[in-house]
Amino acid sequence: MKFPVSLQQGRLIKRYKRFLSDIELDSGEIITAHCPNTGSMKRCQQESARVWVSKSDNPKRKLAYTWELVEVDERFLACINTGYPNKLVGEAIKGGVIPELQNYNEIKAEVKYGQNSRVDWLLSNAESECYVEVKSVTLLEEDGQGYFPDAVTERGRKHLYELTSMVEQGKRAVLFFCVSHTGIDSVTPAAHIDEKYAQALKEAVQKGVEVIAYRVDITPEQMKVLEPVRVIV
Repeated sequence: MKFPVSLQQGRLIKRYKRFLSDIELDSGEIITAHCPNTGSMKRCQQESARVWVSKSDNPKRKLAYTWELVEVDERFLACINTGYPNKLVGEAIKGGVIPELQNYNEIKAEVKYGQNSRVDWLLSNAESECYVEVKSVTLLEEDGQGYFPDAVTERGRKHLYELTSMVEQGKRAVLFFCVSHTGIDSVTPAAHIDEKYAQALKEAVQKGVEVIAYRVDITPEQMKVLEPVRVIV
């Protein structure tokens, strides 16, 4: 996936009110950019970190700029825009990059299922259906270990229950961790942040929900699903 416009580089001043961020562009201009991330963004909003933003020409937008990428620990790149992982995973499935999700001749996005939910991707063929829920992982705490979630998520637990319900109905259900951080080599549930989610994930796996994690290659020009990483449940 190539970014639709060239990204501009700057330095993060601060993120506030969840969806706002002040950034000083390399030109010296200080802007307020939309922050498209509802999570805590733990360790992805370090003061003065290098960041990349896109600019929209849509006159109806309140904020022309959107914060897209951040440099973490002056070493790694992370995508903080949570609107991209579903698209990246969809492209990867269609492109044959994810062997675990092949041999389906139909793929649909945002399909209603369960109790007033929508699954990110529904894969199907004449014999079976596969429900795929995508989660973006950006929290790196030590030595390549990534964690999900980065904040308490009741919605995330609900998705695990929905996937488990599909398995109980004889369907295939997959939780896909889209690792949007180049420094993460493995993924595990963040029990120290959301113990209930960690326990729900373990129970979902015991009941047959599959868990897959792939790392995304990230540059200021493009992103693509690259390779699998280990999952520790």
